[in-house]
Amino acid sequence: MKSFGHALTEHDVQLVRDKNQTLQVNVGYMCNMACNHCHLEAGPARKEMMSEVTIDQVIDFAGRFQFETIDITGGAPELLPRIEQLIKQLAKLTPRLIVRSNLTALAENDRKAEIIDLCRQNKVVLVTSFPSINEAQTKSQRGDGTFITTVSMLKELNLIGYGVEDSGLELNLVANPTGAFLPQGQDQTEKRFRQVLKNKWSIEFNNLFAFANVPLGRFKSWLERSGNLEGYLEKLASSFNPCAIDGVMCRTLISVSWDGYLYDCDFNLAADIPMGRKRTHIKELEDLPQPGSQIAVADHCYTCTAGAGFT
Repeated sequence: MKSFGHALTEHDVQLVRDKNQTLQVNVGYMCNMACNHCHLEAGPARKEMMSEVTIDQVIDFAGRFQFETIDITGGAPELLPRIEQLIKQLAKLTPRLIVRSNLTALAENDRKAEIIDLCRQNKVVLVTSFPSINEAQTKSQRGDGTFITTVSMLKELNLIGYGVEDSGLELNLVANPTGAFLPQGQDQTEKRFRQVLKNKWSIEFNNLFAFANVPLGRFKSWLERSGNLEGYLEKLASSFNPCAIDGVMCRTLISVSWDGYLYDCDFNLAADIPMGRKRTHIKELEDLPQPGSQIAVADHCYTCTAGAGFT
């Protein structure tokens, strides 16, 4: 298989930075689940969580630079002890604040009502993983009981307006394949999810994103154990779409890890490839990367350029 860098050269395209629009904040790898597709290998045994000092540095950083979107992810952001403060402060600094939730962590949280109400008050966009409308497939990827819990939480969020048309409260779903294959077309998948969720559980949502799984972390380990790694990488590489380069997230995103170091995206964070291949802490950055700056790439980048892409 040719390298991703070779594919860029062969198609005479460059992957460089554009205007910085999004700050992604990974608050840590602690999670209540250990999903098979997780590129970070997040789980209950992971102790890496953003400290109070780093939280304050992130808030200061977001205040110094204007980002159109701030995206809080993990792990499970709900497990961060100071998640409420982070949401409150960052909501003041951006017109669009996203929190990525697996909903099962939210359902089990003693502060569930407070977190949901805080998100509602600040019109936080909620993005939640829902790999399949087939309960058995969801169980195989995320664990026993996760399907029913997620359905229950989606219904609860609908009751306060999340995902309901014209409510101003955006609720988006993310579907990932449960094996070593690429996702079906996003429009087709969204139509099917919308129909089934509405008919069976009266659940509404705004958008569905169908993404391929990234061959890193726990998913890569599964691919290796099952003998699927080489074949999966070949699928990604053979689906390379040079037209997807313009829309990949790393062109307009800065990712900050739980310990304050900067990356071009959350996948490079998982692979420990620093932003521009230079290890830089958020407290050290005096200015944002300039348009035209190089982006660190590796073969997992094929995931974001396969087919319609991964933005």
